[in-house]
Amino acid sequence: MSRPRVAILAQDLVWADRLSRSVEAAGGEPARAKTAAELDRVLVCADHAIVDLTARAYDGIVAVRRAADAGRRVLAVGQHDDVPLRKRALDAGADKVLACRKLFEDGPATIATWLGLPAPSVTAP
Repeated sequence: MSRPRVAILAQDLVWADRLSRSVEAAGGEPARAKTAAELDRVLVCADHAIVDLTARAYDGIVAVRRAADAGRRVLAVGQHDDVPLRKRALDAGADKVLACRKLFEDGPATIATWLGLPAPSVTAP
């Protein structure tokens, strides 16, 4: 069975790396982008998309709409207290909008559930 390919649009390199590692741990294959143009390139081969709404280098709502219009399931990530932005992301086509903290604390399990995959097993370091 092939792993679901997940386009990840995030400007911050540390956050993009964390999201990529969470997608891998969840059983997916990440494809990273940091600009709208790069998102268009990785969406071609993606089944899903994760869009960081907090970036300044691109419009997160436009990116959500682009991915949704391309037929991809979209998980948007934003600040927990920015309710209007979270609502706009849902209106633009996001399946879910989660707080950054949720993915920071429980990324692999949360992403696995969203992808419809079994939760990854947790092993102690």
